[in-house]
Amino acid sequence: MKFLEYQVKERFKTAGIPVPEGRLARTPDEATRAAGALGPIAIKAQVPVGGRGKAGGIKLARTPAEARVMAQDVLGMTIKGYEVQEVWCETLVEIARELYLGLTLDRDQRLLVLILSAQGGMEIEDVAAQHPEAIARLHPDPWRGPQPYEIRELIFGAGLGPLQAALVPLVMKLYSLARTLDGITVEINPLAVTQDGGLVAADGKLEVDDNAIFRHKDLVGAEEAGEDPLEAEAKRRHLTYVRLDGTIGVIGNGAGLVMNTLDLVQQQGGRAANFLDIGGGAKADVVHNALELLAMDPRVRGILINIFGGITRGDEVAKGIIEARRDLGLKLPLVVRMTGTREAEGRKLLEAAGVAPEVTATAAARKIVELASRG
Repeated sequence: MKFLEYQVKERFKTAGIPVPEGRLARTPDEATRAAGALGPIAIKAQVPVGGRGKAGGIKLARTPAEARVMAQDVLGMTIKGYEVQEVWCETLVEIARELYLGLTLDRDQRLLVLILSAQGGMEIEDVAAQHPEAIARLHPDPWRGPQPYEIRELIFGAGLGPLQAALVPLVMKLYSLARTLDGITVEINPLAVTQDGGLVAADGKLEVDDNAIFRHKDLVGAEEAGEDPLEAEAKRRHLTYVRLDGTIGVIGNGAGLVMNTLDLVQQQGGRAANFLDIGGGAKADVVHNALELLAMDPRVRGILINIFGGITRGDEVAKGIIEARRDLGLKLPLVVRMTGTREAEGRKLLEAAGVAPEVTATAAARKIVELASRG
């Protein structure tokens, strides 16, 4: 479960982490009133993706009149597929220096890891690639949590010794918040050092483990606001779906097979629009559901279905494909590779419906990339 910036900052504030004062606005009038109450503000698009500044989704306004104009520019714009429906109007912070502080799951170590860097304001992955020495890490004991002396070592490791008095309690609060909410990613970037030496969370990110949502009924309301609409729809349909940035829709059965299919599409010069795993034993209705979901994505210009039948039956998959094409009036190019249980029956049904299955996954990927490029 992901959250929007203002939702993250509400939780930061509750945890005692300093944040700039702000107000949520859904209309230019509300942004104007926010500027009148707060003074000079930053108007920030509320979408659950990064890169808002580069996309023009963050504007500065010194007066209420400017705030109205800037809000009109930002509201309604689209950033990485998300329409901006609300903006966070936040008091401008005079920043002397930008740091990075975050906590995430280190899957290799099977532990949470605290990350601190003196180079904030940019993606931590870029810092790690270009300046690995600028990043300090701490894997706290999961039972006792980070101890003050360990946090001080982390701070000195990042070259931020002079800020230890302010950083130690802030790191403790961030870790406590993450554990309380079952957070798998909690990030402050940038963590602003103000002109008077204080620390303020100028931006924030929070992702909560979906498997722990049953423990946090109070967080359910934030899910729809911060989630990709297609991913939210997939959850309602009980489909395992992740939206990507390409144009080739991909359906497969089994996570490994789907991942392999994404790679094949890439090798053939295309880019996948999604990861969609219909799982083992999928019946015709599940296949129909999956195709209907992909048809909702306006970026999809072709669909590749890759099925390896074990407990999944080829004839059931074929029936779902045929019914979906008929019910949806599907005009998108569609390529199917099918092998395994009841393969012959499934291929026969598809051929009778005008869909000629490919023999290999590589050939199927090559064909769908070619067909989609013609559109």
